[in-house]
Amino acid sequence: MPIPRTLDQDFFKTWSPEMAYVLGFFAADGTMIANKRGAHFIEFHITDKHLLFQIRALLGSNHKIATRIEHNPRHKTGYRLQIGSKEIFNDLLRLRMTPAKSLTLRLPRISKTLQKDFVRGYFDGDGCVYFAFLKCADRKKPRPVFQSIFTCGSRLFLEELLRLLRRHGISRGTIRTKKHGFDLLLSYRDSLALFHLMYDTVSATGLFLPRKYKIFRKAIKTLYPNAVVV
Repeated sequence: MPIPRTLDQDFFKTWSPEMAYVLGFFAADGTMIANKRGAHFIEFHITDKHLLFQIRALLGSNHKIATRIEHNPRHKTGYRLQIGSKEIFNDLLRLRMTPAKSLTLRLPRISKTLQKDFVRGYFDGDGCVYFAFLKCADRKKPRPVFQSIFTCGSRLFLEELLRLLRRHGISRGTIRTKKHGFDLLLSYRDSLALFHLMYDTVSATGLFLPRKYKIFRKAIKTLYPNAVVV
């Protein structure tokens, strides 16, 4: 017999730190599908399986998490959670998510107190942080490089995101065009502000990717040894 599926159909109806985080992650790595038979699906894609289990639990779901084995050894194994729900599909439409949203994504209207959770969710899906020491021909000592990047196919979304970030202590930020989409690049001082925005209160939900957090923390403790790091 098929296993009865469970789901909190109202999850995206009420704002909360958890909902804002999951919406941010969905904006980065989610998909909406409406097929010709009238079925409506949402999907989450990720290489960090433990986070997908957390998201599934928040959604009150027992849907199967599928594994996608990569034949290219340079690529990580991927995981997918697919959920059929016209109600959640329509709720996401109201939150400015759309099918094929990679080129049309817009920033949802989010209260200031929950913006940090949305930003962290999006960053965990389509953001990266980089810290290394680079050797330069004109310097005796390697130069530290600390930067964070948000990626999106929609330039308009990144412009809206940058305006939001500037209300939280990010002073600059540069949007650059790449072969497939756009990057929002933050330098080391703005990356420090981003760290505090995303992680200072993260213990309230426990929703974050440890591997990205650890890179931030290593960079800050190296560059700013007197800084307070949560």
